[in-house]
Amino acid sequence: MFDFIRQHNKILMVVLFLLIVPSFVVVGVLDRYSGSGNKGEKVASVAGESIRRPEWDAQHRNEVDRIRQQRSDVDPAIFDTDAQRYGTLERMVRDRVLAAAAAQDHFVVTEQRQLEIFQNDPGLASFVVVKDGKRQFDRELFLRATGMTPEQHQAALAAQMVRQQVLKGIADTALATPAQTAVMLNAFYDRREVQVARFAPGDFATKVTVSDADLEVYYKQHVAQFQVPEQASIEYLVLDLEAAKKNIAVNEADVRTYYEQNRERLGTKEERRASHILISAPSSASAAEREKAREKAQGLLAEVKKAPSSFAEIARKNSQDPGSAEKGGDLDFVTRGAMVKPFEDAMFALKKGEISDLVETEFGYHIIQLNDIKPGVVPPFEQVRAKIEDEVRSQQATQEFAKAAETFTDAVYQQPDSLKPAADKLKLTIRTADKVSRAPVPGAAGALASRNFLNALFAPDSLERKHNTEAIEIGPNQLASGRVTQYAPARAQPLEEVKDKVRAQLVAERAGALAKAEGEAKLAAWQSNAVGATFGAALTVSRVDAQSQPMPVIEAALRADPAKLPALVGVDLGTQGYAVVRVNKTVPRTPPAAEMAQQETQQVALATSAAESAAYYEMLKSRFKAEILVPMPVDAGMAIRR
Repeated sequence: MFDFIRQHNKILMVVLFLLIVPSFVVVGVLDRYSGSGNKGEKVASVAGESIRRPEWDAQHRNEVDRIRQQRSDVDPAIFDTDAQRYGTLERMVRDRVLAAAAAQDHFVVTEQRQLEIFQNDPGLASFVVVKDGKRQFDRELFLRATGMTPEQHQAALAAQMVRQQVLKGIADTALATPAQTAVMLNAFYDRREVQVARFAPGDFATKVTVSDADLEVYYKQHVAQFQVPEQASIEYLVLDLEAAKKNIAVNEADVRTYYEQNRERLGTKEERRASHILISAPSSASAAEREKAREKAQGLLAEVKKAPSSFAEIARKNSQDPGSAEKGGDLDFVTRGAMVKPFEDAMFALKKGEISDLVETEFGYHIIQLNDIKPGVVPPFEQVRAKIEDEVRSQQATQEFAKAAETFTDAVYQQPDSLKPAADKLKLTIRTADKVSRAPVPGAAGALASRNFLNALFAPDSLERKHNTEAIEIGPNQLASGRVTQYAPARAQPLEEVKDKVRAQLVAERAGALAKAEGEAKLAAWQSNAVGATFGAALTVSRVDAQSQPMPVIEAALRADPAKLPALVGVDLGTQGYAVVRVNKTVPRTPPAAEMAQQETQQVALATSAAESAAYYEMLKSRFKAEILVPMPVDAGMAIRR
């Protein structure tokens, strides 16, 4: 048989080709390579270009990861919602609209400026590592962490600057006059004197009676409120940098090299205490003015050189540095980097007690006397060995994480009915959790705060076959896999279990209705005849000072017609009952002090800038036919703005 195969292998290759190619066509593999496959649902478009769901998903993951890196104390679950995802899509559309406008108006950022932006990015420091005893920028580490090459990152920063230029011309030209500010803010700070009569549900609870039949009817009508959600007991693994570090052994040479290259950072810097005399001659001064200042400084230099002990007195009388003159020129202890370079270079070149020649800076001419030196202290190697080993291990863990992630991913897939093989290979601890639901609970952290991880746990394969989930990315350099050990579907709690809760809700609802009815009756009676009306003490309320009154009360009082005061208005407070409000009179705003008025004008100018920028952006959206094709979540509110 095998001889036949060897002798007729070309014929067999043709047969296999005819069998395999159709199957590839059926599952869409050829479509993938031909570019005609499904690219994902179209979710938005700008200027004829589509944004598709996979791109949207990837961008949202990137945004959440960036926020996690910046704010480790923030619960990531709050960003894993439909409203936040919609916000990401809105920002994608905004970026494309502004990019289209920038291209149309030929806005550019020069290559030199792009390079400056990239080099000055403080976030790049974490990608400098020690390799072969040398500090260097790790391109592979940067690519894994950001998903971009340094050149792509540089271009992305430049693109961001170009987009900002589109709105900058609008935002920077907005202004507000004091008169405009007064009109706007007087309305906002408008005040009313009111008296309130409250009708609280609690005052009517004793008048409510409910029977068992009432409870049963109410329970059936509101059974959804008494559901126990589906829950699962799970076990799971988390692979992160801390776990990867445990498997890394650092060698002595790397540790000692790192120590030598970071001596200054590990210890304390040298500090110097100096006094100076400044004769002011700013860079904007004329040549004649600077020469006059130099001659005066030269004369003072001769005086202090002749009598060094008089330096403080001469500085007190002649120095034009308001911050140090009255202290005899004393600048206290400083380290390198605290002063402008010419001053710093001269100060660190002096010996204790020496006086410098004239030092010229952008501020003028200085005479420096060095008073004291605190040498920098570098701790002995053994004292900081543990700290250095941990830092080197962290750097190497970042580099090795990709290999560990591949091992983790393969292990949880190859043996789907247990997490133990993956745990043993990578020395991970199997964790457990009970009463886990599909949605992250408030205060959840790590894997249990990841909606993607929870969705995978509650997928049919996980629930029915108790298989491991695939490796799920739950954060930067964090993977998790879990399996369900026990599952309880959602169920309605029996009436007997929740009878007290049902009774409390029904009584509160009926008491609220009685409170509202009483309040409405009193309102009608007092509007006909105010004799005997009972109100609380007079209060002056406004939008910024509610005097502990519910905001619906404030809003109703401000809506009352000022020309028809005093007036009575009724306010339905929902679960808080009802209020009858007597609006007595308007109370004009107290005019602000001059400084506050100026600040308010600036704030109104900023608000005007934001409003005009928003209006201009809406115009651009129309110009470039921008549209979002998925519905806005009903709970989006202001959460989509970031």
